[in-house]
Amino acid sequence: MPLVEVTIMEGRPREKKDAMMKEVAEAVNRTLDAPMETIRVVIREVPPSHWSVGGVPKG
Repeated sequence: MPLVEVTIMEGRPREKKDAMMKEVAEAVNRTLDAPMETIRVVIREVPPSHWSVGGVPKG
């Protein structure tokens, strides 16, 4: 059972996250020959105030 965890900053629309989960599952299915019903995709959303790039907070 493949489990893919994706961490992103909060704020993206539900439709975008749904599309990403579908495409990630399809990529795992295609590359690992894993049946779709066994693939799990988890999104972890982080508030911008808890995210930094190069030490500079994004929120």
